[in-house]
Amino acid sequence: MLIYHGSKEIIEKPVFGKGKIHNDYGRGFYCTYHEEMAKEWAVDIDRDGFANSYEIDDSGLVVLNLSDKNYTVLSWLAVLLENRVFDTSSQLAEEARQYIISNFTPKYKDADIIIGWRADDSYFSFAQDFLNGTITYEQLGRAMALGKLGLQYVLKSKKAFDQIKFAGAVEVQSSEYYQKRKLRDEQARSEYANSKKNPRKPKSIYITTILDEEMRPGDDRL
Repeated sequence: MLIYHGSKEIIEKPVFGKGKIHNDYGRGFYCTYHEEMAKEWAVDIDRDGFANSYEIDDSGLVVLNLSDKNYTVLSWLAVLLENRVFDTSSQLAEEARQYIISNFTPKYKDADIIIGWRADDSYFSFAQDFLNGTITYEQLGRAMALGKLGLQYVLKSKKAFDQIKFAGAVEVQSSEYYQKRKLRDEQARSEYANSKKNPRKPKSIYITTILDEEMRPGDDRL
């Protein structure tokens, strides 16, 4: 299987233990199934980059796929809440953070690889709105499809790093791909804003519903 990683430089051998602590799923090597997506994330407004490609055989590895039917968007959010820095200054947001982490966090720390949504700037703000009670659980789920970011494929363990093989790299021009990245984010935000204008449906699930009714994983409404 081929996976891709966008970077300011060519990375022939990813190093285990590197990377930012406060990434979506903690420290790891973040990749995508899509070369075009890697190209967008390889550049900055005034900097070119590289889309690195790798071969990996993940047989024998513990793969946690948060998009699997056994998990919900709250499973993804729970992992995000443990790793990213959220503004939970409101009482509701902090109560929601604690409840989701306590009840919906999957056993992700033992995984060699994690597959799940990417929480870039716009998607991170969607999650923040849900915690603050301004959008429903259903709206959050639909928002994850906006902008077509797809799934990210994250190497977490030394074992996973040992099974990755560099396949090549292509140079990416900022003049082309930064605009594509910016347009994707703007489109997601625009579609999200329009979706919030839709009238509230009966029995919509807000974070307050989940808290008040003490909803748990396996609840048919989630």
